[in-house]
Amino acid sequence: MAEQQGVERQGSAAATDVAYTVDAERRLPLPDAARADMAWECAGEHIDYTATAGYIDVRTDTGALMGKMFSLSYVAKRPQGAAARPVTFCYNGGPGSASVPINVGGIGPRRVVTDGLNHLPATPRTEDNPVTLLRQSDLVFLDALGTGYSVVAEDADAQDMWSVDGDADTFARAIAAWLTDNGRWGDPVYLFGESYGTVRNAVLMRVLAERFVPVAGVIMLSSVFDWVQKMPGSDLGFMGLFPTYAATARHFGKAGQGTDEATWFDEAMDFSERTYGPALLRGDRLTPEEKASMAAEMSQRIGLSADFIERCNLRIDLDTFRRTLLADEGLVTGRFDTRFTTHAPSTSLGGTTPIMSDASSDAVEPAWNAAFRRHLQDIGFAGAPIYPLSNFPKIGITWDRSHAAPDSGMRAAAPNVAYDIAAALKHNPTMRVLVIGGRYDAATPYWNVVRDLSCLFLPAELKQRVELKLYSCGHMAYVDETALEALGRDLAAFVR
Repeated sequence: MAEQQGVERQGSAAATDVAYTVDAERRLPLPDAARADMAWECAGEHIDYTATAGYIDVRTDTGALMGKMFSLSYVAKRPQGAAARPVTFCYNGGPGSASVPINVGGIGPRRVVTDGLNHLPATPRTEDNPVTLLRQSDLVFLDALGTGYSVVAEDADAQDMWSVDGDADTFARAIAAWLTDNGRWGDPVYLFGESYGTVRNAVLMRVLAERFVPVAGVIMLSSVFDWVQKMPGSDLGFMGLFPTYAATARHFGKAGQGTDEATWFDEAMDFSERTYGPALLRGDRLTPEEKASMAAEMSQRIGLSADFIERCNLRIDLDTFRRTLLADEGLVTGRFDTRFTTHAPSTSLGGTTPIMSDASSDAVEPAWNAAFRRHLQDIGFAGAPIYPLSNFPKIGITWDRSHAAPDSGMRAAAPNVAYDIAAALKHNPTMRVLVIGGRYDAATPYWNVVRDLSCLFLPAELKQRVELKLYSCGHMAYVDETALEALGRDLAAFVR
């Protein structure tokens, strides 16, 4: 069990110079930072550490305040004169999501114990995280400006920061400020991003390199690099989803009975790019016989009827698959993890209304929120009553996704930030990249990530700096106990 050894409130003259809005009528000052000495213990291993919740001033080059970024850091106590210790900056995606899931759900020192594919109870059980990355690195969890407890300065334009490039800029400034405030320049720096956090990672690792901030390694969990493939109707998007559909159909006994999970998925990956993709590229130039044959092959792999697949012109969008695979049971599958299910809303039965809920999120995120707020209480941080895990309706909807790829000179409305990864590696060829995906992740399909990286044509000495891992899990690898153990081993090896 974690032992709270002491709590200290940290007053700051700057702590109240920005207000955040709880609702339209009530404004509150930002709370002071808080610090607590705690301990982690598991399997005979013991770490004393200091947890600090507070704010990082994000300022322009001329010192103007852009916003205050909420941070929750865990710094292990070391003897005076001990060797440099890595520090890993961690964040989630959205855009508009706070860092709670990867903290109390994933790699922080305390975690919520999950229960397979079951919905967690209102009072979740927490434990010292046996695979926390704190064993190898100090951890700093950051909330993007406008998410969680982070705020944009009142005289700043939030839209300047709610963009691909503006977001990476604010994180680069926050990381430099944290290193300065904590006297950690020269220690190995790692970046850990999940989901849209991998878009941030890709641009941020390049921006930091250009600003002469050395990065030792970058961890990409559940990645998306080429946003074009996320656009409706993208054939590359359909190709990426196909292996996930196949894995899901096998999980529910709709296809692939008696096969090995990994082999079944790998075969679907191969089928998608060697057989399915070329068929999609031909559009209505396929003969009726070719179209019917392809639909029959797809049916055997993804568990939907050949007639239905043919009527969809071989293109099954995600909402259609989620509502169709288990329609005879009145269930829809999850999006972040397609193994989770919930009862189909009446509007989705046989209809085309978008499925707004996600069983895989509903099952765990309320428990994470409750555990996180209790954790802040233990630290002594008096946060606002409302801590939105996701502010996507306000931030994500208006997010400026335009981005100019390095050396291109052209700004694209839908970015491909894989080129930023290549540019960063060329700036810093000693940096390493770890890319992790899950077979049941329909939000950021693994095939697309593999494809994007393979199209960078990196020289051999840089390509070997990029390592790919695939787990039997969904978008949030840490929900699955087996995947969590693998994640812990791989992260430990990567940072060590």
